[in-house]
Amino acid sequence: MIRDTRGQDVVFVHSAQRRPLRRWLLASSVTLAALGLLLSGARVWRLGERSVASERIRIAEVVRGKLVRDIVADGRVTAANNPTLYAVAAGIVSFRVQAGDAARRGQTLAEVASPELSSRLAQERALMAGLEAEVGRAELGVQQGRAGATKQLDEAELDRQTAQRELQRFRLGFAERVVTELEMLRAEDSLHRAEILLAHAQSARQLSERALGFELRTRERALERQRELVRELERQRDALLIRSPVDGQVGQLLVDQSASVAANSPVLRVVDLTAFELEIHVPDSFARDLAIGMLAEIGHGKLQYRGRVRSVAPEVVGGEVASRLEFVDEIPAGLRQNQRLTARVLLDEKEDVLSVERGPFLESGGGHSAYFVRDGVAERRPLLTGMVSLAAVEILSGAQLGDRIVISGADAFGEAQRVRIAGD
Repeated sequence: MIRDTRGQDVVFVHSAQRRPLRRWLLASSVTLAALGLLLSGARVWRLGERSVASERIRIAEVVRGKLVRDIVADGRVTAANNPTLYAVAAGIVSFRVQAGDAARRGQTLAEVASPELSSRLAQERALMAGLEAEVGRAELGVQQGRAGATKQLDEAELDRQTAQRELQRFRLGFAERVVTELEMLRAEDSLHRAEILLAHAQSARQLSERALGFELRTRERALERQRELVRELERQRDALLIRSPVDGQVGQLLVDQSASVAANSPVLRVVDLTAFELEIHVPDSFARDLAIGMLAEIGHGKLQYRGRVRSVAPEVVGGEVASRLEFVDEIPAGLRQNQRLTARVLLDEKEDVLSVERGPFLESGGGHSAYFVRDGVAERRPLLTGMVSLAAVEILSGAQLGDRIVISGADAFGEAQRVRIAGD
């Protein structure tokens, strides 16, 4: 006979007396847990001078990585060479093109009809012709005067030679006792007089040459001045045909067709399609770091083009500074005047730095303090910041990786040192 396990089994009977003890233990545990929560909440409440809901603030975490300091701004395409053409004289404008038409260098775009300029040009040409006749007459006078002076000089030279031969003859006769001494002396006087007349003839010729030459030069200079005046008027007449100085496109027509314009009035603009630039406006706080020659990226559709800062305006208008970017390698095809593009200017770049998202805390704390959040309490602590970009702020000291900082909404804290964050 095999024995079973009946002798080893023990039967327990639940007694109604044990249930109150179990309930008491359960209630005690719940009470202790609630008391712990209350004590913790009381501690947080005691640490905070005031309470602010978490929805009213924004908290960011301190991270480590690369910090790029750049400026991203929308720009407006503008032509670097956008000449305005003027009317050189008063008259009636006649356009040969319309706004938006293609223009070639040297192509006639408009013409200004100026009867006043044409009349003055004709008058000055007539005066120039009169001066040319006077110069010709003066040249003829110089030739005549030179011929007369030469004649007198030749006659004086001939008289001198005759007197010299007479003197030689009388000296021979005096030596042969054929001529008296008085006759020889008279011959000597005649030679001396002939030499004096020859010297005077030479001086008179020189003075005549100078006088006639001076008069001729005076008339020639008057003629040259008149020729310059006629050339200038001819240039102005030719300038009445307004030609394009560049290969590009006709821009805005500044006057109406067949309108009357005054001298030096703007008539139209021409856009050089081969020299486009991008004009951007950046906040004053960033513009102080902009420098000529900084590299930039200019986005046109899905493509990126290399650019460079060409100029930075010296004045601030509306809290912004205008700057112009030029294309370095190539200009995108199909650009239009005033087209909107996006540009990114790289100011600085650092590797492996602590940073936090940028927010109003940078201005409110002056970059020297911030509120750090821990266990539902925001506490103001010293903070030293460095490089600032559009999206992040470099932290030099005062924070560690993983710290949580209130980046916006801290104005609700007032001057409190600790603030309880409700709902955090």
